[in-house]
Amino acid sequence: MCNKRRQSNYGGGGYTAGIDGCEYMQMLPADVEKQYPDYSLYPQYKEAYGFLTRGCPRDCSFCIVSQKEGRKSIQVADLHDFWRHQKTIKLLDPNLLACADHERLLVQLAESGAWVDYTQGLDVRLLDRDVIQLLNQVKCKNIHFAWDNPSEDLTKQFELFNKYSTNQDPRKKSVYVLTNHNSTHEQDLYRIYRLKELGYTPYIMIYEKQAAPRITRHLARWVNNKQLFRSVERFEDYDHKIA
Repeated sequence: MCNKRRQSNYGGGGYTAGIDGCEYMQMLPADVEKQYPDYSLYPQYKEAYGFLTRGCPRDCSFCIVSQKEGRKSIQVADLHDFWRHQKTIKLLDPNLLACADHERLLVQLAESGAWVDYTQGLDVRLLDRDVIQLLNQVKCKNIHFAWDNPSEDLTKQFELFNKYSTNQDPRKKSVYVLTNHNSTHEQDLYRIYRLKELGYTPYIMIYEKQAAPRITRHLARWVNNKQLFRSVERFEDYDHKIA
C-alpha cells in the first residue's frame, strides 16, 4: 500500500504514475542518462542542456534533490554526451562541486570554450583556492551561489572567492537568499547587508510565497528590483516609504 498523493503536487523528472494510481521514484537508466539529446525537437533553443552529475549530500528540508537523486553527488555523464560545440552550456547539476570528479569536469567545461551557465548555482561551502582557480578558467557570464541557512556564517567562503576569483563585478556575482524558512526578518537582513558589503548581489527566494509575511514580500521587492536596491541604501528606508 502507498499513500496516494494529489497529482497536482507531484511530477517532473524522477516520478511516474503506477497502475494503482500511486507515484513512485525512478532513476533514468544509465544509457538514457548519457544519450545525446534530440535538440531538433526544440530548434528555437541553441544551447546545450545536460547533467554532468546527479545527487547532493546536503539533504536540505526545502529541496527534493537528495530524495530524488541520492545523498551523494556522482558523475553521470561527460560533457561530450550532451554538448557538440554549442556556444552556451546550460548545466543542470544540483551540486557539481560535491562530486569527487569535479576537478576533471571543470576542466572539461573550461576546455570547451563555451559560455557556461550553472543554472542551479555552486556550493560556496565547497570552494577552496584550487577550485576557484579552475572556475576562473571557465567562461561564465554570471556565477551564483546560495546562502540558505541563516545559522551558517558563510562570510569566510565569500571572502575566499573574492580573494582568488578574477570576477570582481558585483553584478556578476549573485547569491540566492532563502527566506520564510527557519529564518527571522533580522536574519534575512543580516545576510542581505553582509553580501552587499562583500561585493555580491543578493536575490531573495521566498519559500511558500503565498504564506510569507508582508514584510518578507516587501523585502523581496526591494532586493530583487536592482534599481531600487541600488538607489535605496537600506530596507528600513524603503519599507518606511511604502508603509
